[in-house]
Amino acid sequence: MDMSDFGERGGRRRSRLLRMNMTVPTSPLDPDACYRAMQAKDARFDGRFFVCVSTTGIYCRPVCPARVPKRENCSFAASAAAAEAAGFRSCLRCRPETAPGTPAWAGTAATVSRALRLIEEGALDEGRLEDLAARLGLGERQLRRLFLAHVGAGPQAVAANRRLLTAKQLISDTAMPLSEVAHAAGYQSLRRFNDAIRTAYGVAPTDIRRASDAQTGGTIRLRLGYRPPFDFPGILAYLAARAIPGVERVDGKSYARSFSIGGAKGIVNVTPAASGQALEARITVLEAGPRALPIRAIGARLRRLFDLDAEPSAIATALSRDPLIGPRLKRAAGLRVPGAFDGFELAVRAVLGQQISVKGATTIAGRIVTAFGEKISGGEGVERLFPTAKALARADLSGLGLTGGRIATLKALSGAVAAGTLDFTPRESLEAKIAELTALPGIGAWTAHYISLRALGEPDAFPASDLGLRKAAGGCAPLSTAELETMSQGWRPWRGYAALALWTT
Repeated sequence: MDMSDFGERGGRRRSRLLRMNMTVPTSPLDPDACYRAMQAKDARFDGRFFVCVSTTGIYCRPVCPARVPKRENCSFAASAAAAEAAGFRSCLRCRPETAPGTPAWAGTAATVSRALRLIEEGALDEGRLEDLAARLGLGERQLRRLFLAHVGAGPQAVAANRRLLTAKQLISDTAMPLSEVAHAAGYQSLRRFNDAIRTAYGVAPTDIRRASDAQTGGTIRLRLGYRPPFDFPGILAYLAARAIPGVERVDGKSYARSFSIGGAKGIVNVTPAASGQALEARITVLEAGPRALPIRAIGARLRRLFDLDAEPSAIATALSRDPLIGPRLKRAAGLRVPGAFDGFELAVRAVLGQQISVKGATTIAGRIVTAFGEKISGGEGVERLFPTAKALARADLSGLGLTGGRIATLKALSGAVAAGTLDFTPRESLEAKIAELTALPGIGAWTAHYISLRALGEPDAFPASDLGLRKAAGGCAPLSTAELETMSQGWRPWRGYAALALWTT
């Protein structure tokens, strides 16, 4: 079956849509500029907006290989959710589900970006909107207003769109049973999953599966798009120096690691995709959990690890004219902030790295994994899972090269995570998360900012007391922490990228 068959079979639905008054919510997008970008099929704009075509009722990515429609038939949405909410259905040819994430840092939308990350991780699949708002320190109405202003659709519409696009990607790119696809995408029942696919695409999930090139076998493949430029070798080099022995394996072309999420255990391997601006993740399941395989969570963690939702042009615009940071960015086009696959793992690694070398911290992390990490049949350097918070909270950490102070800090950190009083999800502000982390014994501002930068993806986190940053910024003599903090105000809200530029270039 060819993809064009879907358009024919969904003809009646399309005709009905065309009779509707489909309008896209007002957004700050410049329609003429968007149309020119679409004509050029410039990959740098992929994910920054979506094209809604009134004559077909379809919305596309600006890089869609189809013939460019006439200007009068095009309107533009800031997000896929906004296009869906306006009555358009996603294109089966350019597949909006594989586009890079919509930039979350526009204007003053830091709260929206945190909410988007929580929604991506499933906060509204089972939870309520009022609970999400409370986690962000807002009321429901205020959160809705922020979403409409910055995304073009409400939080629940965004969550529904993410479920739909995740389901479409899993149908097309994996051989997972459709019942597992439904649960992995966040649907609470198979009936709701089938209804959502039929409503969006005019055909059943089985028809999409037959028309796709979904692979067979035990490996699941995910495509993770990004906006160029993207310095993949640079981020691999950073991760390689800090790779935890037994848990991670990094070489010049790929990143591999073990995972345990929701009872499911396995190995994920990430390499550049064969075509397009994307990475490809291959997931091998070693042990299934009691629930469906958490593909959506794995994809969200990988996007955070490789900082795939960054907006390079916005970062360059903000920092390129700075006399200290600008030249460094030119030498490292596509600079990203290496994130973390697991927040607790990164926090332990940050505590181990306090006032010792990167190599020394990596060595001790390997000892902890060997002593307390569960062994798996991964092979090729990935053979253990990182210990759980509960395991480390009750472990005897003596004899591993740790000081008494480090042991006490790790115990406090592990105990807080195991008890549920500390997690690694975004809060209402960076300052609130810093306060939450520094309340633990042995965790100061440097460690809290480093954890926020990498584990939470906070782009404005900035460990100003770091000696390496103070040396790089001061030239002949290191700046004081207060001097560097003052200097960094001109780099907001991208201070994390400025820190990486100073550290690595």
